[in-house]
Amino acid sequence: MKAAAETMPTLRAKHVTPHAFRHATAVHLISAGVDVTVIRSWLGHVSLDTTNHYARANLETKRKALEKVTAPTTPGGQPSWKRNASVLAWLDTL
Repeated sequence: MKAAAETMPTLRAKHVTPHAFRHATAVHLISAGVDVTVIRSWLGHVSLDTTNHYARANLETKRKALEKVTAPTTPGGQPSWKRNASVLAWLDTL
């Protein structure tokens, strides 16, 4: 810790535990796309539910997921339900 604090003085005030390293590593592995079952095995968890705690998406993971999503394209420019008069009439009755 002393060697790390020489490079990053703010670490002097931090209480870094082995669990913090373990947690940070698991979160980074999830973010890198490593399968959660592999991480479970590496961490020695019996239950996948325990490992899923690390799979809570961080903002970077959410951003990457949104970048992969494209707007759906439909022929005619409108979804089929908007082109179907009977569906629109039914929706008006609700």
